[in-house]
Amino acid sequence: MNQRNSLSRQARAALLASVLLLAGAGVVFTQAAGARENDKEFKAKDLKLNLDSQPVKREGDLRASFAPVIKGVSPSVVNVFTTTKARRVEGGPMPFGGHPFFREFFGDNGNVPGRGFQTPRQDGLGSGVILTEDGFILTNNHVVDGADSIKVALNPDGKEYDAKVVGRDPKSDLAVIKVEAEGLAAIPVGDSDVVEVGDVVLAVGNPFGVGQTVTMGIVGATSRAVFGRPAGLEYEDFIQTDAAINPGNSGGALVDAQGRLIGINTAIMSRGGGNNGVGFAVPVNLARSVMESIVEHGRVVRGFLGVNIQDVTPAMAKEFGLQDTVGAIVADITPKSPAEKAGMEPGDVVTQYDGRHVRDSRHLKLMVGQTAPDKEVALSILRDGKPKQLQVVLRELPEDGKLASMRRGGPRSAESDTGGLQGVVVSDLNPSVRQQYGVPRELTGALVNEVDEDSAAWKAGLRPGDVVVEINRQPVRDAEAAIDVAQSLENALIRLRVWREGANRFVVVDETKS
Repeated sequence: MNQRNSLSRQARAALLASVLLLAGAGVVFTQAAGARENDKEFKAKDLKLNLDSQPVKREGDLRASFAPVIKGVSPSVVNVFTTTKARRVEGGPMPFGGHPFFREFFGDNGNVPGRGFQTPRQDGLGSGVILTEDGFILTNNHVVDGADSIKVALNPDGKEYDAKVVGRDPKSDLAVIKVEAEGLAAIPVGDSDVVEVGDVVLAVGNPFGVGQTVTMGIVGATSRAVFGRPAGLEYEDFIQTDAAINPGNSGGALVDAQGRLIGINTAIMSRGGGNNGVGFAVPVNLARSVMESIVEHGRVVRGFLGVNIQDVTPAMAKEFGLQDTVGAIVADITPKSPAEKAGMEPGDVVTQYDGRHVRDSRHLKLMVGQTAPDKEVALSILRDGKPKQLQVVLRELPEDGKLASMRRGGPRSAESDTGGLQGVVVSDLNPSVRQQYGVPRELTGALVNEVDEDSAAWKAGLRPGDVVVEINRQPVRDAEAAIDVAQSLENALIRLRVWREGANRFVVVDETKS
């Protein structure tokens, strides 16, 4: 590790070979997430779902045709048409910071006359799935977000209804809309937790507005996070499929070979905007929990633990004394949170939550988010390699609260040095550096200026802009202290606790093979 007094600025660029596209046409203007638009009050007990949680038949079920299945599913999948009115967007702000001289010409509202523009009327299309006979319909948030009017067309007769938004959840990209009707064809609801890779699935929706279309494929993966996710999406647990999903399919049904809903089609991974065989659907168990919360509360009520968590890498498993890479490492704890009150500490590894095994940090975040506030939950953790049991009473997740933060960084290199953390250049935190990186005044540590891209530190995820606050459990006061500790760590497994973009996380640098 080297020390240096001045910061070098770096340009960062990334070329994305593929992009994530939402599988439906959205609109521009937004409304309050989760807000009800109709006056009628709904209660969860009004959701009379047709549930069937049995696993799909996987033996001796070779079919020549899925026509009987589609005949049962088709009436439950609707076309969703949205309209956004034209709007006037004001021009730019008053020049020269609103100097009194210019106020005489432009007035006090701060906008320059004549610089505004009129947005055109926008029409969108998507799909939806009828969940109850009395008109509750699941679709994607991006299908109805900002729409001034929503119409739903039934299949196969094309009968249209005006629909109202019951609530939206951008964090899972789901929305619940309602039509005033009775006796609708409610789809049977399966259990997405029993879906397996290789199961045959059918995607039903309205691609490109051509009308209801069915495509077939298999489940390619479960519990998938997506690359290049849209802004606002925080809860990812997608079912991946090669059943063709295209623009307009958003909000449509992904059903199993017995015609039970297992997912809401949402997005595709595409190089050119069309289907490339990699589509994603929100699992129905997550969609159900969101829908039931919206109907009962008018918004999604999620549990809050108050931890910043990260995945267990092989290097971290070795450092934390773990047998494998399963679980979630607690990197930081929110003051006065349920986690702090329960006695959790940074470095704890959560292995079980409420009796269920924790696969990784995203899995823990999903389980906490689907837990009702005020519920007492049992946590199994490993602390310094030893098992420990904790009881925690969750609170409700604040509007701006986060259950977990998994961030990634950018590039650069450094000069030769000695001791541990080869290829890392650090400097002290000064007022200008704190302002540049948003480092809190009370935080002490050493700022990482450069990291050699060929170094073990780079491979472990250490990046310029990180603040090293702890090395092998020893607090770091400044750059000099960081170097003093690093000097004695040549060819070692080094555990760092670093601050990055508002949260602490662990980085384990394996230099034993250097």
